[in-house]
Amino acid sequence: MGAGMAGASLAAECAPHARVLLVEAEDTPGYHTTGRSAAFWEETYGGPGVFPLTMASGRYLREGGFLSPRGALNIGQASDRDKVEAFIEKFAALGATLHLQDRSALESRVPGLKPEWVVGAWEPGCADIDVAGLHQHYLATSKRTGTVMRVRARVERLEGEGGQWRLAWAGGEARAPIIANAAGAWADSLASLAGACPLGIQPLRRTIVQLRTDPAPADSLPLTLGINEDFYFKPQAGRLWLSPHDEIPDVAGDAAPEELDVAIAIDRFQHVVDWNIAALERRWAGLRSFSPDRLPVYGFDPVVEGLFWFAGQGGFGIQTAPAAARLGAQLLLGLPRDELTVEIDADAYAPARFLPDQS
Repeated sequence: MGAGMAGASLAAECAPHARVLLVEAEDTPGYHTTGRSAAFWEETYGGPGVFPLTMASGRYLREGGFLSPRGALNIGQASDRDKVEAFIEKFAALGATLHLQDRSALESRVPGLKPEWVVGAWEPGCADIDVAGLHQHYLATSKRTGTVMRVRARVERLEGEGGQWRLAWAGGEARAPIIANAAGAWADSLASLAGACPLGIQPLRRTIVQLRTDPAPADSLPLTLGINEDFYFKPQAGRLWLSPHDEIPDVAGDAAPEELDVAIAIDRFQHVVDWNIAALERRWAGLRSFSPDRLPVYGFDPVVEGLFWFAGQGGFGIQTAPAAARLGAQLLLGLPRDELTVEIDADAYAPARFLPDQS
């Protein structure tokens, strides 16, 4: 249930081993979060708990031609030096590649950077992701191996009986022994429809704007992030994509940017570089759905039989899709681990971690 990156990738990994039906509520797959991503792969994004999924996915993405070199620069002011150094130490201990940068190094990477930005962490491995290409890859792989997809199929009823589920939507229905909840912002509501307890997966709105600037951003400009997680920007086809790094609680739906968040993004940008903003060309928002501990949820519901969770991927669902989908298929179908997933601790992402402590 759900044909964004999560559902499409999970279906593609399951289809060689099982009969798969992929149901999507919208007219086209990937309309919501997948189609609105800022599109980068960054080793540190999502934190230490997400790091194993990111690193395991990197080789698949590189070998598939879905990554283009970019580099990421996390920048701070003088008062942030300890935070930058701690950031480097924490992720270097996990195996990430980071380098401490002084003011001259920052200036060479971000021309026009204002003088108060004096320290940074350089991540050379950061890359742009061809999100549309990756999504289509999974949809095509899924179809080629037998998956059937239905669009405009918003699930309205989920009824489990005798080891079978009955799914019903306007104009259609299906039966299956296992249902996989890959519905993103709608994950909790679908779980409730199946009689399961919601896990507290919260949609958070993120805003992105496209600016025309003078000077125009160089193609070599890195993904530039504030070490305090209050902005990031990157070049895109001669324009600049900018976000205030917002996380505004929202409801599942067609997310739209708020004017205040757009204004905050631009104000923060103007405190980072001395570029002129020639035009605000586009603005959009997407929903990033987090579980209470901000880690994804992969595995069978601990109470409701035959309900598999594949949700809560936050803003890192695309960069972790290869390893997450492979792991998800292995957990769902009882398949053995392989090179892609052997070092991933699946228990860290199990839905059962949200059960009340019985001790």
